[in-house]
Amino acid sequence: MARTVLHDKTAKEPERQNLPGQPPLSKRGRAVAMLLALAGTVIFAVLLARLTLESSAASAPLTHTNLRPGDSIRDYLAQSAFRDTVKQLGGNVVLGMPFGLLLPVLVPRARGLVRVIAVTALVMTLVELIQGALIAGRAFDVDDVLLNTTGALLGYLLIGRRLGRAVHPRRRHWWHRFTKQPTAVS
Repeated sequence: MARTVLHDKTAKEPERQNLPGQPPLSKRGRAVAMLLALAGTVIFAVLLARLTLESSAASAPLTHTNLRPGDSIRDYLAQSAFRDTVKQLGGNVVLGMPFGLLLPVLVPRARGLVRVIAVTALVMTLVELIQGALIAGRAFDVDDVLLNTTGALLGYLLIGRRLGRAVHPRRRHWWHRFTKQPTAVS
């Protein structure tokens, strides 16, 4: 037997609450933040493609696939060229930071530490697989995925979490009635 549920058109959307000390963004402010985040994502995607998906025929004999976490990191730390170490390790961390900043703003359901880490790891694994399979002079390196994900984690913890909550304040759900958290008064 099918049940029909009638929706009350006068019912309010769940109340959104801001964190203490966090001024609410106006509707226009949220739209501007979303537009800037979208533009940042496009710029980041182009930069990511240029840095990771361009072939490097000269380095083809030097590349090798790394499936053991930590091997490439140890190799870079053991070499004497400090500048190359910083460029490789730091560059991969910095390359992951936009995920931690932009995901919470663009995709409210991707907010949260575990979700940001999971999405970043998935996307960066796909980038590394494409590199290893299709791009001459590039190889899959699991350490790149780990470093990129670390960058996303840092970006999220430093700025992304607060930025995401400013653009998409928390919604008040029915189970919040049972917690002792004070509600925001509008």
